[in-house]
Amino acid sequence: MLNQFSRTQLLLGQEGMEKLFQARVAVFGIGGVGGYTVEALARSGVGTLDLIDDDRICLTNLNRQIFATRKTVGQYKVDIAQQRILEINPKAVVHTYKTFYAPQTAELFDFSQYDYVVDAIDTVTGKLELVEQAEKAGVPIISSMGAGNKMDPTAFEVADIYETSVCPLARVMRKELKKRGIKKLKVVYSKEPPMTPIDDMAISCRTNCICPPGTARKCTQRRQVPGSNAFVPSVVGLIIAGEVVKDLTAMGGRP
Repeated sequence: MLNQFSRTQLLLGQEGMEKLFQARVAVFGIGGVGGYTVEALARSGVGTLDLIDDDRICLTNLNRQIFATRKTVGQYKVDIAQQRILEINPKAVVHTYKTFYAPQTAELFDFSQYDYVVDAIDTVTGKLELVEQAEKAGVPIISSMGAGNKMDPTAFEVADIYETSVCPLARVMRKELKKRGIKKLKVVYSKEPPMTPIDDMAISCRTNCICPPGTARKCTQRRQVPGSNAFVPSVVGLIIAGEVVKDLTAMGGRP
């Protein structure tokens, strides 16, 4: 029967679509990268999505985040993402968590219930904890490396973490994962050297913070506010979604 996923079914077949509908994918971080991942997974027919992010949409998110519009500024990212998913696929099941993922909050999540985990957060401690929890549960995970301060969307590629180079975040992750005995991790990364953001206090979040009231973790708390654009994080998010869809349909769900 013709439906919103018919064009995808022409490529994946009925069996592939059933695997996606039965799958449960957790996306940690619903920002520039994770937002596009969520959008693509919803449009691909993934049946259950868990969205984890404690952040609210800020005016400065409009340059790159798919759920950010003038109307959604100040609202929780996971709430807006949930509304959009259900507008695309009313049969989808969406679980939202207004939670900042870190070792201190890891116990809130049962990784054994997921068929795939997407790491689109930007703290090393959170990323490492995600990888360790996924490893313990035997759940596949894909992790986004540095997407900020970069301008070439064609430079991103999929690789194992131990095959990466240049990317500063990947370098730290390699070192820390090796200490923890983690032997592999699928990542999306770029060899493009990161740019240094222009030091312009007139447009800096440090001196002109406009985070919505109630924002727990403001950009002013960062050592450096990264520059970004509309075309790099979106590409990373779509690459991740593509890998998730391909893996789920090839594996039949869990490996």
